[in-house]
Amino acid sequence: MSGNPVMCVTGANRGIGLELARQYLADGWDVIATVRSMEISDELAAVVAAHPSIRVEQLEIGDAESVRAFAERLNGQPIDLLINNAGIFGPLPFVENIQKQRFGTVDLDVWTDVLRVNTLGTINVTEALVDNVAASEKKMIVTLSSGAGSIGGSDRPAMAYTTSKAALNKAMTIVARTLQDRDIVVAIMCPGYVRTRMGLGGGDVDVDESVAGLRSLISGFTMADSGTFRRYNGDVIPW
Repeated sequence: MSGNPVMCVTGANRGIGLELARQYLADGWDVIATVRSMEISDELAAVVAAHPSIRVEQLEIGDAESVRAFAERLNGQPIDLLINNAGIFGPLPFVENIQKQRFGTVDLDVWTDVLRVNTLGTINVTEALVDNVAASEKKMIVTLSSGAGSIGGSDRPAMAYTTSKAALNKAMTIVARTLQDRDIVVAIMCPGYVRTRMGLGGGDVDVDESVAGLRSLISGFTMADSGTFRRYNGDVIPW
């Protein structure tokens, strides 16, 4: 890749990940965008057409072999900013499947799958790429979590999704402390209730506004911000 800073974002086929790729490309960054399937969306195809320098890679974060192969293909490529965005809510449509995440009717297979992707998969990707981040100039890891994972600030009943995010938050605070000696900033962020497919038909912020807010905060992060949990607008979220 060129001498530009490099951003790698997981889950870039649509929604927040796609918009992150689009905005960082527009700002002159080189971008590595990962997707579960190389049958990419029309929206991502349009970004590729407009920015031929973008590198699109297949990655299923919940599959350890896929993560290993992706890291191997990068071949030590320095990554200034790793954004862990990929994740799942659980079975959709929401209305027909939410009972699988409610106490009393919990589907343990669903719960296991959501934890495997959102928590274990994200940590696995971070472990696999930490040396790439350490080899860069900016040395930043940002994990997009959710306010739904806040034990003190959320009462959403979706047990699989919310616990996967709460566990991810705790894990990332440990990662932040562990990587201090390598001068790597590790931040946990909530993009807000964004109007995307993951937003389940709702939302109170547009994806471009959310991503602009995330980018504004990220650009000013220092080691003093490592291990913090913030919304896209800068608000501190209780654990």
